[in-house]
Amino acid sequence: MAVAPGLLPATTGPSPFQFPANHRTLILEQCKSLRDLRQIHAHLTKTGAVLRPSTAENLLECSALLLPNAFHYALKLFDQMPRPHTEAFNIMIRAFIFSGSPADAIALFLRLLASSVSPDKHTFSCVLKACSRISSLDAGKKVHAFVVKCGFGFEEFVQNSLIHMYASCGDVDNARHLFDETPEKGIVTWNAMFAGYFKAGNWKEVVLLFRNMLENQAEFDEVTLISVLTACGRLGVLDLGEWIAGHVQENGLSGNRNLVTSLVDMYAKCGQVDKARELFDEMPVRDVVAWSAMISGYCQWNRCREALELFHKMQIAGVEPNEVTMVSVLSSCAVLGALETGKWVHSYVKRRRLPVTVNLGTAIVDFYAKCGFITTALETFEKMQQKNSWSWTVIIQGLASNGQGKEAVKFFNLMLEEGFLPNDLTFIAVLSACSHSGLVDEGIQFFYNMSSVYSIQPRIEHYGIIVDLLGRAGRIQEAYDFVKEMPLEPNAVIWRTLLASCKIHKNVTIGEESSHQLAKLELRNSGDYILLSNIYASVGRCGDAMKLRNRMRENGIKKTPGCSSIEVDGVVYEFFAEDSTHPLSVDIYEKVDEMILKIKEAGYIPDTAEGRLDAEGDEKEVSVFHHSEKLAIAFGLIGSPCGVAIRVSKNLRVCRDCHVATKLISKIYKREIVVRDRSRFHHFQDGYCSCNDYW
Repeated sequence: MAVAPGLLPATTGPSPFQFPANHRTLILEQCKSLRDLRQIHAHLTKTGAVLRPSTAENLLECSALLLPNAFHYALKLFDQMPRPHTEAFNIMIRAFIFSGSPADAIALFLRLLASSVSPDKHTFSCVLKACSRISSLDAGKKVHAFVVKCGFGFEEFVQNSLIHMYASCGDVDNARHLFDETPEKGIVTWNAMFAGYFKAGNWKEVVLLFRNMLENQAEFDEVTLISVLTACGRLGVLDLGEWIAGHVQENGLSGNRNLVTSLVDMYAKCGQVDKARELFDEMPVRDVVAWSAMISGYCQWNRCREALELFHKMQIAGVEPNEVTMVSVLSSCAVLGALETGKWVHSYVKRRRLPVTVNLGTAIVDFYAKCGFITTALETFEKMQQKNSWSWTVIIQGLASNGQGKEAVKFFNLMLEEGFLPNDLTFIAVLSACSHSGLVDEGIQFFYNMSSVYSIQPRIEHYGIIVDLLGRAGRIQEAYDFVKEMPLEPNAVIWRTLLASCKIHKNVTIGEESSHQLAKLELRNSGDYILLSNIYASVGRCGDAMKLRNRMRENGIKKTPGCSSIEVDGVVYEFFAEDSTHPLSVDIYEKVDEMILKIKEAGYIPDTAEGRLDAEGDEKEVSVFHHSEKLAIAFGLIGSPCGVAIRVSKNLRVCRDCHVATKLISKIYKREIVVRDRSRFHHFQDGYCSCNDYW
């Protein structure tokens, strides 16, 4: 960094300054540009004042910290100083940190020590901040040793920097030890500790620390409250969040946009989405963080349609989305099957050449997989520069739900080869793949490997998938024995899964036992009645089936209506069974009649067991024709160009009649039809389904 004397230019000509005797005033108040700095430097050189350390340090501070684009000038100034004092070193260490070069700041600190210059509390505070920026705990500990050696260990200024350094470097235990030893804790001290817990994601400790703060009647500020509100949202601690909301209102802090945004985020994450929206709508100015918090809240609580509506308003407002926005929007699109909006987000990422982080890349993969575009999901996954266990889990689950069970197992093995460890969610994905593809032996082996190889104790969800795996394969008795031998108490989902398998394979005995167990749990819902009544109907016991339906009505239990949604021209439409609310209902029902006529000519025989039990004769057959997915498919045939794939999402499992009918519709109309039901995708093409009739 050495520069020959005289290299710095001295400007000649008339000067705009009246040079006062106080050089500090001259430099720090009148110097507004690099040109000014050169003129002042020339004047001070001419008068000899530049030889005074304090004056030289004022020049250094101005060029290094106050003027834009003058850092190179500061470097030359510093190198021309024959014996820089502590203050000069401090200025340059701060400047390196502000310019984004913390490693150079640490190097300059080492030069200070080698020059036998004594560091002061400001030196240590700055260099500790540099250690925090590069997350170098080892360097921070060495600086801490110098702090103690130089006798600054009890300086509040330095203690706060030490707490911040340890916390930023992930050593929250040492940070807390220093925090607890600090006799007088100011706001900065508390906030340093909050920041450490915040960075570590230790939300519980943030809440506990704030409660401790309140007990000690310590002062806090807006920075404190933002940290605590974030923790309240993550933990669902609504009472404390509401207390903070009251404090904000009572103390006139509602004008702090960051604080109000944190309140919106807290309410949304705690499930008080409407309250969050009230606050959001009252904000006079909303930045991308506020929009993202509200959209994320809708997404988290499965109010995906409102999430997308708000996103469209955000676009109209001209606010550019960030990564958090896009992840939430993609998740909402995945749930709703809103293909066009999701594709727009992906296109936006490409156009703006935004970095595809692990979270964003995984969200894109998940979106395409959940919209049935598994090929595009795979392409996106392969292009991701960085992946984590969640990325692998998403693609394995995507393959599983799109009928590619063997490929899902292959990717699970690739994940292990790449050195990524599976977690409990990964095993849910790979076990689902085995269940949907009839890979019974492989699935059972994976299940036992969870604990024996990976030390992951199976949760109730994993047991449920094994019950489903055995049940789908027709091994009903084995599935029942597995349930009876479970180390966990079977819950309603386990018995309901077994009941569904009994419906597929018409097993009345174990079906009745499953229904009995559900009744004992007092959790039986409309689906339980429907499943058992369908079992009775499938074996010709229509009287028993009708009794169950009557009991439902007597107990005020309503059947969950089948609902199918389809996106046409960027708009998502919903249909219910025998729905007539759509403006094009007449055209839709005419198309249904046409469809039924054509598939009957191709050999379709309506499965009236899937019709309404209270319907009789021809009415029962008609009720089957008017299931929600058939209406949605008819609308898709009307509203989309020939050859374009029709994509339908359904809230319930696809019934056997609709499955048979859709295979024939795909062949006759030469359309790919993708139906996503509550557990998987069915890709219908040319009379075949990707599930191979195993679902």
